[in-house]
Amino acid sequence: MPLEILDPGLLTTVQDLGRFGYQRLGIPTAGAMDPFALRAANALVGNDAGAGCLEITLMGPRVRFTEACLIAITGGDLAPLLDGQEVEGWRAQLVRAGQTLEFAGRRSGMRAYLAVAGGVDVEPWLGSRSTYLLAALGGLEGRPLQAGDMLPIGRASFAAAALARPSLPTDRRPPYSGEPTVRVILGPHRDRFTEEGISDFLSGSYEISSDSNRMGYRLQGPRIAHSHGPDLISCGIPLGGVQVPGSGQPIVLMADHQTTGGYTMIATVIQADIPLVAQCLPGERLHFRVVELDEARDSYRRLIDGISAATRVKEMSLWDL
Repeated sequence: MPLEILDPGLLTTVQDLGRFGYQRLGIPTAGAMDPFALRAANALVGNDAGAGCLEITLMGPRVRFTEACLIAITGGDLAPLLDGQEVEGWRAQLVRAGQTLEFAGRRSGMRAYLAVAGGVDVEPWLGSRSTYLLAALGGLEGRPLQAGDMLPIGRASFAAAALARPSLPTDRRPPYSGEPTVRVILGPHRDRFTEEGISDFLSGSYEISSDSNRMGYRLQGPRIAHSHGPDLISCGIPLGGVQVPGSGQPIVLMADHQTTGGYTMIATVIQADIPLVAQCLPGERLHFRVVELDEARDSYRRLIDGISAATRVKEMSLWDL
């Protein structure tokens, strides 16, 4: 059962949780900018967590469903409409053959995720269906979707989800905001910054530059002072690493980040708060707050467990039908 792309929108790509195990070869992980939203969308339709989805950026596509199916839309609110009727986000939705999904315009956030039961089943590259645009690899021919594309959908693995129509309550979603406070763990190069530089980083307000993309968010705000210069021997780069080049203006490294880099990293955004950054637009602002490793682990565990708990409650309710 294919999906027909009638209009691709601003930037719509096939993504999953990423391509792991190849950074030593210089191949980035890529994958969803908001991995929680992709996981949640897949869970709501009964897919594996890393099944292929559509990542929709700011202005959504127009998609026609050629067969009946089960879908879910999560992440930013881009005002989805099914045959002109509003679709509730973060909930499984039954769709009839021939219906058309489109998006009226942004209400909040920047990226939405469309999951279809069975997953977007394009050919994997190195074990992943994620699109890495900078090298034109993965996804559908390594490119954004175009009008006329027909996307194959795999076999749905969990028919009960269609009956239960599970949803993810607001209290189990990330607290998206246009000016979030993002939690970080200091390091790995904390010793390369002055105490004043660290203090300025943590007390400052940083605007997201228009020169930002899936590789990294460039920020503008209080200058962060180095104690021993900005350059070092290239080292591995984590998702959420906050690099500070010689300008003293930080860069938050996102899904398509390079595998190695030679700028000092003052901090690393915790995994639970990557979605908060991913849903911000240029012109919006970030603040940073230090936490310890235990809080970072617990926060991420609560987010992931929240998906399982919400969908498990709905599955159990089938026994009451």
